[in-house]
Amino acid sequence: MSGMSGAGGASRAEGSWQLVIRTPVGRQDVVLDLAQDEAGGLGGTARSKDETVSSERVHLDGDRLTWSQSITRPMRLRLDFEVVLDGDRLHGHSRAGRLPRSSVTGQRTSHPGA
Repeated sequence: MSGMSGAGGASRAEGSWQLVIRTPVGRQDVVLDLAQDEAGGLGGTARSKDETVSSERVHLDGDRLTWSQSITRPMRLRLDFEVVLDGDRLHGHSRAGRLPRSSVTGQRTSHPGA
């Protein structure tokens, strides 16, 4: 799925990102791949050791990047992410319903076409 990008263009968020999510059930290492689609929005996938899922409603507004994804492991959850981009780094949080927020940090490991 894709979302529209805001000021600054979708290309600012494109690439592969190595994320660390510190959750109530432990650390989760995830690779988030984001790419601009034909309509100029963003779409992508998130890969963990257990599964690969689509990133939905990806939206970039200035330095603020948001997206959602549904996972089944380690448990079935719908996650909503909100992070701030700072060059090739990001930081923020994810939330799954009423569960406490989980810290998210990340580093871009590759740019499009690299």
